[in-house]
Amino acid sequence: MLSLYNSLTNQKEIFKPIKPKEVRLYVCGMTVYDFCHLGHARVMVIFDVINRWLKLSGYNVQYIRNITDIDDKIILKAAEENITIKELTEKFIMEMNKDSDALGVLRPDSEPKATNHIDDIIDMIKILIDKGFAYVGDNKDVYFSVSDFKGYGKLSGKTLKDLRAGNRVDIDRYKKNNFDFVMWKSAKKDEPSWESPWGAGRPGWHIECSAMSNKILGNHFDIHGGGQDLQFPHHENEIAQSEAANDCKMANYWLHNGFVKIDDEKMSKSLGNFFTIRSILKNYLPEVVRFFILRAHYRSPLNYSDIQLDDAKQGLTRLYLSIRNKIKSQKSEIDWSNNYATKFKAALDDDFNTPAAIAVLYELANEINKDKDNQKIELLVNLANSIGILTMNPEDFLQGVMLSPIGDDGLIIGDLIKERDSAKKNKDYEEADRIRKLLLENDILLEDTAEGTIWRQK
Repeated sequence: MLSLYNSLTNQKEIFKPIKPKEVRLYVCGMTVYDFCHLGHARVMVIFDVINRWLKLSGYNVQYIRNITDIDDKIILKAAEENITIKELTEKFIMEMNKDSDALGVLRPDSEPKATNHIDDIIDMIKILIDKGFAYVGDNKDVYFSVSDFKGYGKLSGKTLKDLRAGNRVDIDRYKKNNFDFVMWKSAKKDEPSWESPWGAGRPGWHIECSAMSNKILGNHFDIHGGGQDLQFPHHENEIAQSEAANDCKMANYWLHNGFVKIDDEKMSKSLGNFFTIRSILKNYLPEVVRFFILRAHYRSPLNYSDIQLDDAKQGLTRLYLSIRNKIKSQKSEIDWSNNYATKFKAALDDDFNTPAAIAVLYELANEINKDKDNQKIELLVNLANSIGILTMNPEDFLQGVMLSPIGDDGLIIGDLIKERDSAKKNKDYEEADRIRKLLLENDILLEDTAEGTIWRQK
């Protein structure tokens, strides 16, 4: 049985969908004003695995990951680049999809944009005002009244007393309480705006997700997910808005992936210690990055460094070496009664424990290295494919696919191997050894087999 850690209750629970064999899943996506970084990659990959595993477990999944295409950062960046907001957001949606596709992430069933749901946002705000949970300030901004929602803090564990004690920001004279949050921002000069009952303006960030999830998945759905950094205040505010408006629970399960850290410090743009997916992929194959992400449990911190990525590359290489001699065949169904498949399934059913699942893959690879059994190879590939790894041709992965020519003579690896073979035939072992050393200096390992010389990256 599938169990998952519910951030709402702070405990692991058996998963019970609202409707049998159906799962409605909503994940907070990207604010599109720049290239995606490794933190975004982790959200993409983790919830891709969750989506894949739910489907493989027999559920009909409706997976929604939203796009925030209007906010302060977007407005500022568009002004800096002297382009329209639409030009900016469409550019970075395209770049986001390039990164996502490269990492082997399946596209969500829907990727709603905030600007396409302005009417839904306005309708929800109207309901909240009518019910006394929101009010219009003298500045024409609309605020949610946190003190009027009795359940506030149930996700994060923060109480109103905590918020008052921890409040160090300047007082907003338009709010009844300084921890109230804005749902509708009145129009400012040269900023995009939409008409509303409270005057022209644009939505605040928190209300976007409440309105979009409500519109697409309904007022009560199965799973809401996102990064740990969103737990407070974003997800806390979503719960307040949605449950105040709908008089029912918003989502049954809340899943949060852990932070990405650089030298044990949280990665963030404000600290200037973030790495874009694009920059990392200049030095590592996308599947190595995906494997690196999955080697850590999704709720644990993920420590980034070249050493960690190099180690992930070596670990993935071990798996690819074990399937190098795979005989081509039709892709078979997984026999879940097989001992390795049973352990693999048990790992992922236990709160999507990818490190434990990968450990099973290594066990199976060790068996394959002993007997080269093609059925075991097929099983290894199918199990790994279920979490989006071992999807490449083994030779392509082992040879690095995009390796550039080596040496001043411009000879490519294949030509150098041919030259070495020729030297060996002519008993010019000194030249053959020189070529092997040249390749080794460029991290290329040669292996002489009965079928000829094959190579891979070190």
